[in-house]
Amino acid sequence: MSGGPNPVINASVGASAGPRVGPQVGLLCDECGYLAYDAERDRLHELNAAGALILELCDGSRPIAEIRSLAAPYMPEGAAGAVDRFIGEGLESGLLVTANGSAERSRELAAGELAQLAERLRGRGEIDAAIRCAKKVAAVTPDDPGAWHALGSMARRAGRRSLAADAYEKYLTARPDDAAIRHLLIALRDEPPPARAGDECIRLTFADFSSHYDAKMRDQLSYRAPERLANLIAAELGDASGLWALDLGCGTGLAGAVLKPRAAHLAGIDLSPEMIEMARARGIYDSLEVAEITEWLGQAQLEFDLIAACDCLVYFGDLAPMAQAAAARLKPGGHFAFTVERGERYPLHLTDSGRFTHHPDHIREVAAQSGLEVLRLEESFLRTEAGAEVIGLLALLRKPPTA
Repeated sequence: MSGGPNPVINASVGASAGPRVGPQVGLLCDECGYLAYDAERDRLHELNAAGALILELCDGSRPIAEIRSLAAPYMPEGAAGAVDRFIGEGLESGLLVTANGSAERSRELAAGELAQLAERLRGRGEIDAAIRCAKKVAAVTPDDPGAWHALGSMARRAGRRSLAADAYEKYLTARPDDAAIRHLLIALRDEPPPARAGDECIRLTFADFSSHYDAKMRDQLSYRAPERLANLIAAELGDASGLWALDLGCGTGLAGAVLKPRAAHLAGIDLSPEMIEMARARGIYDSLEVAEITEWLGQAQLEFDLIAACDCLVYFGDLAPMAQAAAARLKPGGHFAFTVERGERYPLHLTDSGRFTHHPDHIREVAAQSGLEVLRLEESFLRTEAGAEVIGLLALLRKPPTA
């Protein structure tokens, strides 16, 4: 647009009247400029420094000519007509309304409004704006650990590692016993990873997740690991049935459901009591126990034809101790089938999600150390995360039959 008369302005604002921010609009001012949220239209306006300046001048007391004159020295070179353009579009969108000539202070968004807005924006995929809101909430409510947790979670998912680490650090000053966040900070700080995620970390992670685990994994994340694992097993075992089968890290029983047709006896082990109760409600297991799987394998006396671990070994670093324990519980000729997330770093890597990825060579080495044969090692889609495909490794190992 040129710097000439703006028809929207001429039609909406008289010579002496001035625009102001609409009463339904709340503002957030930060180092990036302004966020202006129109609650009536559920619309967010992101304003740069120039837009923020114009908005500051639009307090209802200044006619357009005065706003144009005051703002012009601060507009970018070659931006003739920017003020008129901004005001015209603001009046069209409802961001601005005509005023009666009296100065009125624009309304700032309260912390509670900002927190709700941050969640809505996150849900719509407007991550940068959501983080700006969450940062402001944390800044104005520094004693609220929930605000720092929300900021850390949004920043972590957006890949803003430094911001996430700082927010989680502040959260932990009030909640030092949160093992799940302490585990995430190990990755965010690039510290040497632990052998596996701690028991309390796992319990905390799945305590609230169990009630909506199936819906989120299936409907939101397109989780297909159980079916992929079932296909891997079928490629070697055909329609073999009557097996004694063990489901490690059984969760709510999604993998157990595809193992059940093969099993004369199906046992399930999981560290989360809440997940075990969901698995129990499925009615497919002959036995269920709450236990850490490596410890349980080391103490058990039973032997199995098939041991499966679907999407639980992502919480383990070096897989050798667990694989050796599983091998000891396999009958001669028995099979160990599992999934992990595929990683480029050898042998493994603790990601910012708190889960480990594993290199294919690590799987081969672990099998050899455990006295197991690698029958199959394949790549396959497991689920999505943040809209991207998660590619996994599907492994089928066998304990050699006795001579």
